[in-house]
Amino acid sequence: MANPPASESITVFFPIFNDQETVETLVRKTLDVLPTLTGDYEILLINDGSTDASGAIADHLTETIKQLRVIHHPINQGYGAALRTGFSNASKDLIFYTDGDGQYDVNELKLLAPLMTDGVDVVNGYKIKRHDNRRRKASGAIYNNLARRLFRLPISDVDCDFRLVRRSAINRISLSSSSGAICVELVRKLSSAGCTFKEVPVHHYARLHGKSQFFRPRHVARTLFDFCVLWVSLSLSGS
Repeated sequence: MANPPASESITVFFPIFNDQETVETLVRKTLDVLPTLTGDYEILLINDGSTDASGAIADHLTETIKQLRVIHHPINQGYGAALRTGFSNASKDLIFYTDGDGQYDVNELKLLAPLMTDGVDVVNGYKIKRHDNRRRKASGAIYNNLARRLFRLPISDVDCDFRLVRRSAINRISLSSSSGAICVELVRKLSSAGCTFKEVPVHHYARLHGKSQFFRPRHVARTLFDFCVLWVSLSLSGS
């Protein structure tokens, strides 16, 4: 294998919840791509209280993959809580995360990394085409447009969880959301902290296994509640 290019170190983490069919493939693909980008990396799996075999599979992988760490939430705490755990446990210069359900191709991290130049703090993907059913496409478009207008977000697709961020930028903000509203909170607070964003188109694929947790009534209600609380909080603080 050729020597990897000299570059900043990278943490890759995946929030997982009942993703037993995809978790090992994600880790294996990540192990293929990271050595082409840096010689210093780690992979974190944030098991958010899975009730399937996700946690056991993740633990088994650590037996042979020294760069892998697994962090278990004893109960499901929500997508935002899983992201906060990932960010707080990342130890490298750059942090990349995407979802554990396999709807994005981790190999496309190669598209983000070259844009993380001096003066850039966040490289965010945006979906070339969303491969979900009609209802989810419509609700996602409404959510994205509303978030961009209300929170004055500097990116076109806040709903695209395919992000590369400087750890130094994450250390400048404080995150509190436990639901899917954390994506809006993250982007808005990074923007308010003066961070510079770049965007790149990425592919989005149909979900082949399991069901999305986000669109369950309880999760939608929690996200909308947190969304409103966040807007009020930021408005009162003038952020």
